[in-house]
Amino acid sequence: MVNYIWIFMLVSGIIFSIFNGTVDEVNKGLFDSAGQAVELVIGFAAIFTLWLGMMEIAKQSGLLNIITKLCYPMIRKLFPDLPKNHPAAGYIMTNFSANFFGLGNAATPFGVKAMKELQSMNQQPEKASRSMVTFLCLNTAAVTFFPATIVSMRLSEGAADPLDIVIPAFLATICSCSAAIMYDRISWRMASGKQK
Repeated sequence: MVNYIWIFMLVSGIIFSIFNGTVDEVNKGLFDSAGQAVELVIGFAAIFTLWLGMMEIAKQSGLLNIITKLCYPMIRKLFPDLPKNHPAAGYIMTNFSANFFGLGNAATPFGVKAMKELQSMNQQPEKASRSMVTFLCLNTAAVTFFPATIVSMRLSEGAADPLDIVIPAFLATICSCSAAIMYDRISWRMASGKQK
């Protein structure tokens, strides 16, 4: 469906430019946008390569395992249904770590693996389990200390201080994550009260 929408927008834009006599401006806009897209991707590549490399070093050195063990009490509180030493805990912590450094693209594969592990112990496979819903809430509203994507965009656009977004973004994501946890807990209490 989305493909049809894009085709419709593209064709209608071209037809409109022909009738308006602005074909040259449309061509110029297309080529300028393509150039800007390439510059943006190169800027993203530099930041993502740095942080993905750091994550890989942390993984290979065992630092992620240490972080997972240190944060395991928090994981147990957030995911009470999760059995001890379940593989999902490691994937959840890796996902949280990637999100913490603003690497949403790097967090996605770990999130998918975590969901698969959570689904493997789901008693009702056609419905999302409590842990799955909690993980989805926390993944969506994750605490981000260093928003790498936004910083790289600001850097590529020539911002005077591309890092001045770091503290406001960190505070905003703390608020969003806290709201997600509260909403998750309240909704589960209400749902368990209705079942009784």
